[in-house]
Amino acid sequence: MRCLAFLILCAVASLLTAAQAFAATPEETAQRAVSAIAPGLKIDAAQESAIPGFYEAIAGGTFFYISKDGRYVVEGGVYDVANRRDITAGSRAKMRKTALDKIGPDKRITFAPSLPTQTKYKVTVFTDVDCPFCRRFHQQIAAYNAKGIAVDYLFFPLTIHPGADKKAEAVWCANDRTNAFTAAMTGTNPGHATCPNPVPELTKLAQTLGIGATPTVLAADGTQIASQVAMSPDQLAAELERLAKAAVVKN
Repeated sequence: MRCLAFLILCAVASLLTAAQAFAATPEETAQRAVSAIAPGLKIDAAQESAIPGFYEAIAGGTFFYISKDGRYVVEGGVYDVANRRDITAGSRAKMRKTALDKIGPDKRITFAPSLPTQTKYKVTVFTDVDCPFCRRFHQQIAAYNAKGIAVDYLFFPLTIHPGADKKAEAVWCANDRTNAFTAAMTGTNPGHATCPNPVPELTKLAQTLGIGATPTVLAADGTQIASQVAMSPDQLAAELERLAKAAVVKN
């Protein structure tokens, strides 16, 4: 009898454990699993994954894939070989688009074609006034605009450039931001003006989105454009056209 009672208790305990696992939300399952190996790391969001039996989660800009029973945690990207599709890249793009859609024009510095009707595409560029490649990108801003590309700059001063955050603030606080930005991108000291500004918020946003370098160029759908493509007005225009056509086919 004691043996039977023990077996019954074990069965009940197993059922309760299974029921708890079943009732847990993706966020709860992901947080419990990740906390076991990285205490203090907070899951920002979790959802069903394209991988059967796994949830997809993001924490601090990093993607994780967690088995629904919470036993396995995989960090990094996932590629669907059969369909030749980067699953993680697609999810990251959606996440970035959602975040960028919440950033209004009052936190951006925009360089666009002179007429709104001339704008075919829009890109968001995380930039640093002391970044050499950012300066090279901006030197071609007229060529990008001529290709119908509007550029929205978001400040992301890197820690490897001491004082870049103060320069970004000074540019933001200038009477003419676009001219001050262009001048700073040529190496002109923007001064020391201070005022309420979005630089700290945008820096945190970049880190949350997993962005660690500048310039980082994102298409309207959140897709990150390869640097070697983004640095060429012709190649960037061609890539944005390709993405637009692909979106039409997909829909």
